Amino acid sequence: MDEYFMRRALKLALRGAGKVSPNPMVGAVLVKDGKIIAEGYHEYYGGPHAEVVALDKAGDDAKGATLYVNLEPCSHFGKTPPCAPRIVSAGIKRVVISTLDPNPLVAGKGVKLLRESGVSVTVGVLEKEAKKLNEAFFKWITQKIPFVALKVATTLDGKIATLKGESKWITSLPSRRLVHKLRAFYDAVLVGIGTVLADDPELNVRLVKGRNPVRVILDAYLRIPENAKVLSSAGKVMVFHSQFASQEKLNRLRRLGVELIEVPLYEGNLLDLRSVLEKMGELGIASVLVEGGRGVFSSFIKRRLADKLFYFLAPKLIGKGIGPFDEVEVDSLDSSVKIKDLSLRRIGEDVLLEGYVI
Repeated sequence: MDEYFMRRALKLALRGAGKVSPNPMVGAVLVKDGKIIAEGYHEYYGGPHAEVVALDKAGDDAKGATLYVNLEPCSHFGKTPPCAPRIVSAGIKRVVISTLDPNPLVAGKGVKLLRESGVSVTVGVLEKEAKKLNEAFFKWITQKIPFVALKVATTLDGKIATLKGESKWITSLPSRRLVHKLRAFYDAVLVGIGTVLADDPELNVRLVKGRNPVRVILDAYLRIPENAKVLSSAGKVMVFHSQFASQEKLNRLRRLGVELIEVPLYEGNLLDLRSVLEKMGELGIASVLVEGGRGVFSSFIKRRLADKLFYFLAPKLIGKGIGPFDEVEVDSLDSSVKIKDLSLRRIGEDVLLEGYVI
């Protein structure tokens, strides 16, 4: 029965996707005499936490109830008052939690407060599912850099573009809709300047409902055209550049509202991706969807900075072309980059492989 109600809490938590980051997605369900009496979820960043929403709805009926929540209730003051004391004062007799909060400000303190106040606490119900739901938050709060997912779309023979650079459209419309859904889910979408120059993408959300992510461009020498679509579409745009960028171009881009951030170079003329991620983490960006191109994909893999892979395979063959990881070199199969927890599903006429980079 605990798993049944926790699945409901996880489903509620997902409603906050794209709205609460860098906070975690949290759902709460209040149960009394085997029936749900109230529920809630964290709806937006800075808003009331899921537990408080549910308790407010239940009112006095919350006394003696069991609370199901997918993340440990907080015990510290942040943008909102702590949840654990509120749970105690509401007379909740039992709290069921999927996973502890890795935030050092919480990290078991919420459970400790509840137990010391006489509340029965169970931890670990659907823990794996709960950690996957908030995988970006868990990484950002512990490592201070965003969770990185690579979105790659290739032909069956592993090409992201023809030798002439043509890549629109390798995948089908259903796959592109899913990509837009991913953009709305992740805090930011990132591409290299080569992709901007070749495809002039907007990098926003158009094919589904959802908020636009922060658009991040890696452009060491500020080659981005001032009339690029990504600069004119609504939403925040960040361009990472090197110390060698033109001051005149910097000033012009600032007047267009672009946020410009200087980072060091790494191995010649490439921007240091670790520094890019650290800057993004400082700005509260907890997750980033990397959409290309070849050099960017290869760099994230070579530097072991990718966490997840969304690999779309289209039923097409083009022969000679550009591969997503052409710049990655390994000495042997034993040293190849591995993908774990791989899953497969059909998306329209395409196939999506999803897994974690190790």
